[in-house]
Formats: sequence, structure tokens, C-alpha cells
Amino acid sequence: MPAALLLPLLALLLPARAARPKLALPIRPDTDPLPPGGAAGCAFGGRFYALEETWHPDLGEPFGVMRCVICHCEPQRNRRGKPAGKVNCKNMKQDCPVPACPRATLLPGHCCHTCPKGPPEKSPVPHFDTFEYFQDKEDDLDKPYNDRSYLSSEGLARDDARTEFVALLTSGPEPWHPTSSAVAKARFTLLRSYLLFSISYERLGRPSRVRFSDPEGNVLFEHPVQKSAAPEDGMLCGMWRTVSKANIQLLRGEQLRVSLVTRAQPSGEVHGRILKHRAFFAETFGAILTSSDPTHLGTGGMAMLTLSDAENNLHFILMARGLLEPGAGESPWVPLRVRILHQGQALREVRANITVEDPDFAEVLSELSARELQWLVQGQLHIVAETEGRHARRLAGTITTRRSCDTIQSVMCGADALLPTKTGAVGSAKLVLHENGTLEYQVQVVGTASEVVGITLETKPWRKSKRNVLFDMTPSYKDGLAWGTWQSPSARDAHMLLQNELFLNVATKDWAEGELRGQVISLPYSGLLARYTEMPVALAGQLVSPPVGSGAGGHAWLSLDEHCHLHYEISVAGLGRPADGTVSAHLHGVAELGEMGARPHQHKRLLKGFYSTEAQGVVKDLDADLLQHLAQGTAFLQVSTKAHPNGEMRGQVHIPNRCHTGGTRLAPGEAELAEGTKTQDLEQLKKDPNSCFFEGQHRAHGTRWAPDYDKKCSICSCQKRTVICDPILCQPLNCTHQVHPEELCCPICEEKKMEQEGLKLERARDSSEGCYFDGDKTWRGSGTRWHPVVPPFGLIKCAICTCKGTTGEVHCEKVQCPRLTCANPVRASPSDCCKQCPAPEKSVPELADTMQADGPRACRFGRRWYLNNESWHPSVPPFGEMKCILCWCVSGETHCQRQECPPAACASPAARDNPCCAKCRAPDTPSDAQKKVHDARAEAWSR
Repeated sequence: MPAALLLPLLALLLPARAARPKLALPIRPDTDPLPPGGAAGCAFGGRFYALEETWHPDLGEPFGVMRCVICHCEPQRNRRGKPAGKVNCKNMKQDCPVPACPRATLLPGHCCHTCPKGPPEKSPVPHFDTFEYFQDKEDDLDKPYNDRSYLSSEGLARDDARTEFVALLTSGPEPWHPTSSAVAKARFTLLRSYLLFSISYERLGRPSRVRFSDPEGNVLFEHPVQKSAAPEDGMLCGMWRTVSKANIQLLRGEQLRVSLVTRAQPSGEVHGRILKHRAFFAETFGAILTSSDPTHLGTGGMAMLTLSDAENNLHFILMARGLLEPGAGESPWVPLRVRILHQGQALREVRANITVEDPDFAEVLSELSARELQWLVQGQLHIVAETEGRHARRLAGTITTRRSCDTIQSVMCGADALLPTKTGAVGSAKLVLHENGTLEYQVQVVGTASEVVGITLETKPWRKSKRNVLFDMTPSYKDGLAWGTWQSPSARDAHMLLQNELFLNVATKDWAEGELRGQVISLPYSGLLARYTEMPVALAGQLVSPPVGSGAGGHAWLSLDEHCHLHYEISVAGLGRPADGTVSAHLHGVAELGEMGARPHQHKRLLKGFYSTEAQGVVKDLDADLLQHLAQGTAFLQVSTKAHPNGEMRGQVHIPNRCHTGGTRLAPGEAELAEGTKTQDLEQLKKDPNSCFFEGQHRAHGTRWAPDYDKKCSICSCQKRTVICDPILCQPLNCTHQVHPEELCCPICEEKKMEQEGLKLERARDSSEGCYFDGDKTWRGSGTRWHPVVPPFGLIKCAICTCKGTTGEVHCEKVQCPRLTCANPVRASPSDCCKQCPAPEKSVPELADTMQADGPRACRFGRRWYLNNESWHPSVPPFGEMKCILCWCVSGETHCQRQECPPAACASPAARDNPCCAKCRAPDTPSDAQKKVHDARAEAWSR
């Protein structure tokens, strides 16, 4: 590939100057060639790749194929809803396993070093990604149904933003020494910048903290465990809010570790690496395996199981740690026996060979009988894994339905009915699947046009006129509520329930086939404990004043905490589906909280504007009147849309409380600043040409406040009729133990001891030593200057503080930005206070002259210009400078060549210090020396 043709590709690899730097590989797809026959896919490097296809990018000579980079054509949908492809490239070198031998070699065409006589090299792709069933299963989960009552594009988009991870936690291995026989199984869901987790454990006391750390052991985040934050014993739930991009990259690269901290083991009793496991998407049954011998510390495992869609085959994957001891035997292969037991009797048995490097195991148990399936869902089957030989180990556990902190719920509306209706009615349901296979349900129905004659749990209809009913809840229905327990669901029923493949149908006298219908969906954990103890508030068009005949519906959970802060979570269904069948946008509406009554609402509060089917948040400053209406049950929650700006659905809210005022809106000293507009005359404020109007309120020039749409992590200010809202920037913490209180936007360091705080206060009183700044509780020396940290706003770069050592006072003033002469100033970083003129494009001084003259021209490579006869080492992101490749400019053309190693490099002393050529050792034979030269060349090509 000539150097002239290489320049456009290298320019393509380099990000644009105005673009924000990203952590992803800066490799972009080409615009051609066109896909064959209009098929969806990706164009890259002059080739077309199908959806889901992977490849190593070829940069041409002299760079060659980048073996340590893998590109993937990811399926997406464009604005018109048509399938399209997006190229995503990842550097795999960080995922290479550490070789077990001291003298590993790099084979040609490979990225990772391997042992010369070891087992075949493992692919950097997770081991069970090639397990055919789970690949098919994952694809099936993303397919929307044709019927309008099935998972819509809204729900599909929501699921596309989720990524699932799993971790097996045991006491060990290195760098920790096994100290316990405890085992834990952790499920993680990355939802935008939130990492949700559900952890079940055995042989472990109640953990005090969940700790996340990087590969070097540095603590990145700690989550304090609360006793009430779990739906059942032996399980804990939590959330890591606002995970940074760097930590998300560590997570996706399987570099994050998680630990459970107990009082007995403050450094962590069990640990494990977080993995992205393809089988985890389809898991509906699971088991935690513990050692039969409690003296075998650091030994444990977990099993993930699922049923086939059509046949009664049970697929399972077993992950174990500590089953094999390194060096326990001469042969690297150890026999493994896996049995499925019922009351001590073996039903199925599978044998295989495993190694220390690859102790995981996958198998399919075919054609389970009806009795075996019933024992499976009832939690009566046990799985036993044991090795044979001199160092035999045995793991055992009980198979149960999948344990999770998610909430199984459903919103039933008319738009999702098999024959769509618009009666303004709604159905709301919450279900709990217990480990013994019983299904507890609560279904409430509000506002139907006629009497309810049937409430059924169903599957997808076989045909439009043929419904498939699994269970009839109608006998338990009374006064708008169906409540009871389904004692005997089958394993297939439980499997479909956990795969979001079941539906609830409400039939009435006027609508025999169903006036309301909704898909049963698992709602991800959100931290709202009211989900586990209360039924949601039903939101119906019939409850609006006057009633609205809408086909949409919803429900919401609301609760007040000990600080009188209102926590809410809203789910809606049936909105954004026009009758013409075109692809529509998501819901665009607002949720309000007000008092019941026919007169205009004197006390109304905007909760949040949202553009999806879900909204959640916290309100910390409810006034006394609204709190009183909540206590009396005369408050309501209302959702409005563009089609119904005065309300499309509403529900009555009753939360008994003794609150007199809401929680603190801002930090002490900031509340007066935010509420400064209330102290001014409203009419005078309206006449002020510099005032701002935002979220229904007038604000004076210069005031700051936390906006209603994001009370915790945003700050707004009024600057001459312009409202500027910015996210709160979290300052870097210089402590190893960080916690993230729910009421704060940013993580903080653990609280210091009272003695240390008292010592700081005493030193602060001595003005001769320096100043104590109460904003971030930090002692600073005399003459120190810094940007203040003001909770809850974080780091304020538009102010600078100075410690006056003579008086001990802290003096803060606004940063004065310099006057700029350019027409279009820019802010280099979102966190910067002052704008600046954009830097002029760098160019060679003689460039204009050389282009006009008849002399030799300069060369442009990437973003830089080089003079004639100038040489350089090219830089290719993300690998940096390619020191083994030399480029030079000849009359405006760039030529590049890889450095060649002479055959007699071993005899030349200077060649020993050359990193691009191989080093030789005297004891090696000629064939060994030749092999090492080949290995060194292969390693250089992989950079």
C-alpha cells in the first residue's frame, strides 16, 4: 500500500480537532463500498462486513494487520428504524492472559504470548461465547414482537442500553490467601452510567460494604450495605451511581474486581473479577456451590441454567474456583463428574476433563421428564461437581429460580390490548417468584368501562383469535384487586416469566377478548425500597378531571424518607403509538404532584420531564401544604403529554407522614441564595430586563439554584436573561475509602474520627498557622490559593479563594476572565470558567512559499506538516509512536518503511540495544536464534 494512499486512512484514524477526546479506539468506518444488495452492515478499509462480523483492521504496508485490535460491526437502527451497522474497535492486548511459563513466545499472527509446549492458546473472547444456544437465545431476546401488545421499540431501545455482567466471589485466589469457605454470586447491570448489582451469598455473615477496585487493588468505590435494602435474606442490592468513563472501560475490559467486606475481614472476605458472560443473558435458574468439606477454604462455584425454547433440554454452565490445586498431579487434565440429584438419588450424570487454566464447564441435559421439570422449578434438585484422584474436591448446591433484586411488574393499558381500546382504564401488577416455585401476585384494575370478568396470565397468542391462558386469577378478584398465589407453575412457565415472555390480560363485559393488556417485565433495581413493601399507585385517564379516554396507563411507587425527601419512580405504557403505524418518538411529558379538588391547584410541583417510558428521582424541598396533602391522601400524581397538556393519566397518593417542611434544598448558606427571588417583589422582578424565567419561576440576575429536573447533580444560574445549567463536577478524592451517600451527587471520603475533626477545628482557630475552609473541611496554609469546593455544587472554577495568614480568614472572589479579540471564543473544557480564542492551525512557516515556488514541496502526515527530506517516526492511535517504522518526505510525497534487521544482527554489538531487532544468547542453537528473530518481528508487528 503506497504511502500516499496511507495518508487518508491515518487521517481517518486521527480524531477531529473540534471533537471531544474519547477513550474508544479512534478508528472510523469508510463511506464505501456499498453493501451488496442493500444489506445492512459496515464498510471499513475498502471492504464490507456483515452485522455481528469481527475482523482485525489492516492498515496496509508497512504497518500491516493490527492483531491486537478487533473490530466489530454492531447492529443498530437509524432514525427511520431501519437496521444499520456501526464499527466499534477494541484493543485486546490488556485482555491477554499471563503465561504460566517463564519464556513465552509470540506466534506470527497472534496478539498474546503463549507457552511453547502448553495447551492451545485461548481466544480473548470469553470461553462460552461460542456456546451456540446462548448466542441464539440472546438474539431472540432482542427481537420485538409483531403484535402491538408486545415489547415495542421503546422497550427495545431501553434494553439496548443495558449490559449484563457476572462475578463469582470466593476467598482467594492470589493476591489474597483463602481464609473462608464463603461463596457469593453477583449479577451486574450497566444502565447508562449506573451500575446496578444483586449479590446472593452463602456461608457469609452480613456484609458491611461492597468494594470495587482496579487490578492494582486501588479502591474505586464502596457501597455501604443497609439491612433493609434487599428483598430476602442472604442477598444484598445496591447501585454505583455515575460511574466514570474510565471505570466503565475497566468494567467492559473485565478489569474490575468486587469484594464483600465483613467485620471479621475488613480487607474483604470474598473477591472476584467482574466478567461479561454471554450465558448470563438467558439464565433463568441458578445455584451457588459450596465445598462439602468446610476446611477447603477458597473453594466455591456457581451454575447458570436455562431451558431450550422449544424442547425440554436444560443448558447449564458451571464456573468453579478451587476445585483443582496447582501442581496437584502430573497430568494437566483432571476428570470432573457433575451429577443432578433429587433426595440423594442421581438423575443425570456428566463426565468431562478440566484443567487449572480452564476449570469452567458447559453441558446440555436433554429431554427432561415432566417430573424432573417439576422438581426443577420447586427447588428440589441439587447439582454436585466433584473431581477424582488424590486431591479430590466436592462442590454442591441447590438449583432454584433466578435470584435478583429486580421487580417483576406489569402496566396494562388499552393501547396494548389485542383489539386496542381507549377507555382511560389501567391495570397495575406486581409479582414475586419464590425459590420453591410459587408465584405470588397482586393485580389492581381501575376505571374499566364495564365489569371485569377475567384476569389471566397468558403467553403470546398462537393466532390473533387464539389466546393461550396459563393461569386464571379471576377467582381471587374482588373490589378492583386480585391477590393470591399460583402454587404450581411449571418450569416452562417460570422460564418464560423471567424471560419477559408472559402477559396479563383483563377482560370485561364489553371487551371479552380484553380491555387491558400488558407485558410482564422485570424492572431493574433502583434503590426504592417501597417496591418490595407496597403496591404502586395506578395512573389512569379516568382519574383525570375531567376524565380522559386514553389508551395509555401507568403506575408509580412513591415514599418519604426520614428527611422528608420524596422518592418516586414512574412507569407508563401505551404512549407514542400513532394509529398510522409510523415509527414514533418516545413519550414526551411531565409528571406533576398536586392536591385533589375541583378548584385550580394552589400547590403544584413539577417532578420531572422525561422522554422514555420510565422516570425516577428525588424531591427534597416539598412545601408544608403538599406534605399535608400527602398525609391526608388528597394529593395526586399526574402525567401530561403534548396530546393532553392538562393531564393524560392521574393517580391518588397517600403517604402518612409527620413532616412539616421538606428537606434542605441546598447546602447551608446556599438555600438563601437559591431562594433570593422570593424576597423580591414579584412585579418588580418581572419588570427587570435582566431577570430569567425558568421552570415556572422568575429568577433575579446573579442567582443560583438547583433545577427541578435534577436537584442533586445540576446547578443553574441566571445571567442577564439567560439561564445556564451545568452538571456538578466531582472533585478527585485523595483517599482510598470512598462512599457515595444517596443524597449527594458525588462520592466522598469516609468520615474522619471526631478527634481528627476536633484537631482541625483547633488548628483553624490559630490564625497564625493558616485557614480552615468549611466548604470542603480542609486545612490550608497561609497564602494558599485554590478553587473552592462548595457542596452540593462541587468544584467551582469560576471562583478563587485565598488564605490570609495574618487574620486566618478565607477570602473568595470571582475569577475575572480576560477580554478576547476573536469573534468565536470557545470553552476548551466544560469545567473551565473562562472562554478562550481557538488555537490557530499549526503549519510549517515555509508552507505557503513552497506551494507557490518551484522548489520541493512539504508533506502532510496526519495533522502535521514536514519539510522536504525531513524524517520522523509515525504516530498511530492508540499505539503511539511506531519507533520501528521510519517515514520521510520527498518532494511532497511521504514514504514509510519498517526497519529491517540484518542477518548478522547477533554478531553486531550495536544490535543488542536495538528494540526492533532480536537479541541473541550464546547458548542458543542456530534454529533457536532464528526462531527468536521471528518472534521479535511478530511482536513488533503486533504493536
